Amino acid sequence: MPLTATPFRRDHTYWELLPANPQLARYIRCFWGSAYPYVKQKNDDTKTVVIPDTCVDIIYHIDYTENTITGKFCGINDTSFVNCEDTPPGHLISVFAIRFYAWSAHAFSEDSLKGTMNEYCDAQSRFHWLDQVLKPQLWETHSLEERSHLTEELFFRYSDQEQQNSVTDQAVNLLLSRQGTLSVTELAKECFISERHLERLFHEYIGITPKKLCSLVRYQCLWNDILRNPGFQILDAIHKYGYTDQAHLTREFRRYHTMDIQTAKKHAHDYVGNIQYNRDNFL
Repeated sequence: MPLTATPFRRDHTYWELLPANPQLARYIRCFWGSAYPYVKQKNDDTKTVVIPDTCVDIIYHIDYTENTITGKFCGINDTSFVNCEDTPPGHLISVFAIRFYAWSAHAFSEDSLKGTMNEYCDAQSRFHWLDQVLKPQLWETHSLEERSHLTEELFFRYSDQEQQNSVTDQAVNLLLSRQGTLSVTELAKECFISERHLERLFHEYIGITPKKLCSLVRYQCLWNDILRNPGFQILDAIHKYGYTDQAHLTREFRRYHTMDIQTAKKHAHDYVGNIQYNRDNFL
């Protein structure tokens, strides 16, 4: 289960909803955004640490004050960055986004995902069909629930055209089951193809090399363990995830997370949501 740097965050600017239909759950990690339109306040948090979560996003920003809507595609990241939201205070705005697993987004894309690592571009460049249909309807819907339901219906209509590749699906299933600890040589051997062919397919359908995805999956499995396992021990994790030693583990975690383990845990729990999901909280 890919996790963000602040997986417990729930407030008037950010909420998550899982897909209602289990068939879409294999493609979509969640829908997220503002539960309802809200007026941007000066004290709204405008800086968010974004870590490599092995997901890709289509993000729509709706500004009712300016009467504008922008749709962006954020490809898989292999580095952390700080996202700054620069909407002026006083504007009535909302956000709606679709978070795909990085290895599943190609099923609904009209183009190759090659070259999309760390890319932030117009949603039309990869998902023209979705952008053309969804964007106008975002003016007519306002809640996160309405928009996620609408989007699921659109995906079902498109499902007969989805792009699949059995080799990449098999490879991803293998590296997920092994928590990213497989080498590219082992992965290619188990898929009965050459390393070069496997790398070409990963670039085409995911936008990243097999080696890099293995490393990111291992990091995400470690991050899950850190947050969800009360008995987490670094020495156990070194053996479990195949790190050379403690320095190797902590160095790689800091490289992807920009902070050490204890600071990352504190940062994650500093954003624990404490409000209920209902309309009154967001108007």
